[in-house]
Amino acid sequence: MRPALFPTRLADSAWDIPYEELYARGIRGLIFDIDNTLAPHGAPDDGRAEALFSYLRAAGFRTCLLSNNREERVAPFAGRVESAYVCRAGKPAGRGYRQAMEKMGTQTSSTVLIGDQIFTDIYGAGRLGMERILVKPICPREEIQIVLKRIPERLVLWLYRRYSRRAEAGRRGGENRRERRICRGGKK
Repeated sequence: MRPALFPTRLADSAWDIPYEELYARGIRGLIFDIDNTLAPHGAPDDGRAEALFSYLRAAGFRTCLLSNNREERVAPFAGRVESAYVCRAGKPAGRGYRQAMEKMGTQTSSTVLIGDQIFTDIYGAGRLGMERILVKPICPREEIQIVLKRIPERLVLWLYRRYSRRAEAGRRGGENRRERRICRGGKK
C-alpha cells in the first residue's frame, strides 16, 4: 500500500493530466485545490481554469474546489469555473474531502484529488485512500509558511521517487523470474 504522503501520480500542471484515462478507469469526481494549483496564490482565474472546467464538465466529470481559504476567495473562483466548493476545509482533515465527495455524489474509489502541497492536499486524500495527483506549483512566490513546508516536501518527493523505482523494479523482476521459470519448463 502506498503511504498517505505519497501521490499516486505526478503532473507538471492541472492541464497536463490525462483526464480521458481517468474517466476510462471509472473516475467521475475531481477535487481541486485552488491556490498554486489552478491560479497563483490569491489571484483570480485568468481564463485557463474556466476553460479546463468547461472541458471536464463536457467530458462527464463532476468537480469540487477544496480550499482552506475563506469564502471571499473561494466562492468567486468557484462561480467563474462553475464548480461546487468547500471553503475553510481544514485540510488535511478528512471532513472537507468527504463534504466535497458528498457534493459531487462520488466515493473515494471514483474520486481524484489534484493539488500542489504534500502536507495538506496529498496527505488528506491519502488518509482517505483516495487517488491523488501532485502538480507543480504555478507560482514560485508563496507565503512563508508554505515556503517552509516545501523544504520537507523535497524529502518526501525523493522518498516517493525511490519507492516508485523500487516498486517498478520489483514488478519487472517478478516478470523476469516467471519468464525464466517458463523457459526452463517450470510452473508459472
